[in-house]
Amino acid sequence: MHVVLAGGGSAGHVSPALALAAALRRADPEVGLTFLGTEEGLESRLVPAAGYELALIPRVPLPRDLTPRLLTVPGRLAGAVRAAATVIQRVNADVVVGLGGYVAMPAYLAARRLKVPVVVHEQNARPGIANRFAARFVTSEVAVSFPATPLRHANFVGLPIRREIATLDRLARRQEARAAFGLDPQRPCLLVTGGSQGALRLNQAVSAAAAALAQAGVQVLHATGPRNVVEPERPEGAPPYVAVPYIERMDLAYAAADLAIVRAGANTVTELAAVGLPAVFVPYPVGNGEQRFNAQPVVDAGGGLLVDDAALTPEWVREHVVGLVTDADRLATMAKVASDLMPADADDRLAELVRSVATSTRGNAGKGAR
Repeated sequence: MHVVLAGGGSAGHVSPALALAAALRRADPEVGLTFLGTEEGLESRLVPAAGYELALIPRVPLPRDLTPRLLTVPGRLAGAVRAAATVIQRVNADVVVGLGGYVAMPAYLAARRLKVPVVVHEQNARPGIANRFAARFVTSEVAVSFPATPLRHANFVGLPIRREIATLDRLARRQEARAAFGLDPQRPCLLVTGGSQGALRLNQAVSAAAAALAQAGVQVLHATGPRNVVEPERPEGAPPYVAVPYIERMDLAYAAADLAIVRAGANTVTELAAVGLPAVFVPYPVGNGEQRFNAQPVVDAGGGLLVDDAALTPEWVREHVVGLVTDADRLATMAKVASDLMPADADDRLAELVRSVATSTRGNAGKGAR
């Protein structure tokens, strides 16, 4: 069996694709796996580093608005479709899995032309253009990460996440995790991260409220982003405020924390829910609003709070976060709600769906027509 995985550009697309690939290989060590990607995307580094084949195709962004750039799309897209089709034929793919990003649309169109079955996986609660198209015209199966994602024939399987996160026992790893970051083993801990590049709004709001957090006995683990620096005001003898550009071991960061303040990308929302870490979600205010939709199921269930980017001020942190991060009973209730909402085994569930589609179509007339 050979699977072509088309998902790239950002970590939001690459990480689930890598998690799915690992699950497919656990189920069948002999499975063939080829990733479609672009030279500019994060997959150009992460996929080869993980030991998988990466085939590059041209990058074709799809404008969201009516602009002159739309006139250039058909020709560029045709070239990307031809490149994708060449790869699909070369590896004699049994199934194409689309996980969004710039490579998804060319992969879908190439698979449709070659009559290769497609499994669509949508990361966000509000689906992107390519996956909306595929769900209507191309796909064999549609899998989604959030229960209410508006795609036809959607099957809720969850979002594949890294194994070290999916299997994390936060309480069992807490002492190890706090020691790794130089944190106090007993004090409540607030984790702050705006993703790999950081988030200026989160950095400013939390660091400016550092004195109030310290007065309440709260320590902070803060991933600022590689180009950002925070200067929290901390009284003498205050609990630790550990500010680092980037956190490599997010599993340990989750284990160390009692509460997180984060953006609401699909990976972040799913990982926090899966490990049972309550969160304050601050959706990124640019884009099509998908981050708010990602966080809403967890918030509605009582597993987190939602605050607009513009509303996250030092005053808001002092008023809402200080009391929450020191309320162990409320945090325990929120953690239980969140962990019951998102499946931690989405990688295996999606892998089984992919294998089922590939197996059911292998050897049929469509395969011979490629």
